[in-house]
Amino acid sequence: MEDNLLNVDQLSVFFRTRTEPVRAVNGVSFSVAPGETVALVGESGCGKSVTALALTRLVAKPGYVAGGNIRFAGRDVLAMDPAQLRQMRGAEIAYIFQEPATSLNPVFRVGWQIAEALKLHRAGIAVRAEVISLLNRVGLPDPERRLNAYPHELSGGMQQRVMIAMALACRPRMLVADEPTTALDVTIQAQILDLLVRLQEELGMAILLITHNLGLVAGVARRVNVMYAGRIVERGPVEQILGQSAHPYTRGLMAAVPRLSGGKTRMIGIPGAVPNPARLPTGCPFHPRCPKAQALCRQEDPIETIITEDHRVRCHFWK
Repeated sequence: MEDNLLNVDQLSVFFRTRTEPVRAVNGVSFSVAPGETVALVGESGCGKSVTALALTRLVAKPGYVAGGNIRFAGRDVLAMDPAQLRQMRGAEIAYIFQEPATSLNPVFRVGWQIAEALKLHRAGIAVRAEVISLLNRVGLPDPERRLNAYPHELSGGMQQRVMIAMALACRPRMLVADEPTTALDVTIQAQILDLLVRLQEELGMAILLITHNLGLVAGVARRVNVMYAGRIVERGPVEQILGQSAHPYTRGLMAAVPRLSGGKTRMIGIPGAVPNPARLPTGCPFHPRCPKAQALCRQEDPIETIITEDHRVRCHFWK
């Protein structure tokens, strides 16, 4: 535990309503070691982004952390005061969000937006020179000219490179990449992932990669956490999760990954949709969509089962 940079233990994030609280994240536990890439995978609506925001207490009201513990570099994040949180956000844990066009401020030039983070956390440096260096590092062509551009003047891939430069401006110890390639075409997706891997090697930072596509994590992550309905249903080393999936949901995500060698066969999707967290089904939350569901699945919520020392699953009939 102490060797990890980030430890999340039984984290629960609820949203207040007029009746019962909505359990968006319910008892999630995972860790990230220094310099390691860990993936958090699941469909939209399963609680991945809420989990990511909770790491630095960015969940907006009516959301709140209802339980659990978050420790970063040995410090209790939930016990930090506002000044400590401001110092940690960006400087120690930085974010790259999906759809950079909506994350960048449209009325400010991109160079100014990167410089803002530098002025807050790295006072005394030559700001313009550092902005150009960051844009050059992330592979943005002609950085001296591009820093004066507005976001709408850049392509989606260029906008995402600006977001990465902004996240790296303060040399964080961990980068949270929340669906960093969702709005990009396939070729640019590969370039952005390759860029993140290269920058991680150069800077030695840890990465929490959040995605809905298991295919993206194969050559990037070391460990994978599969999330469904606010909980982690399977976790383990990437080679075991991808090669020896135990949970029917994980297998469904794997079957939904497009393959160039598939011929004319139709891509297999998971029937149904992620349940509303305000109206979760009884028993196993996945049972209404599960091809292996039996009576026990509708009655009892499965506990986590240890398959190997590192590979664990929440399923009654994982065998």
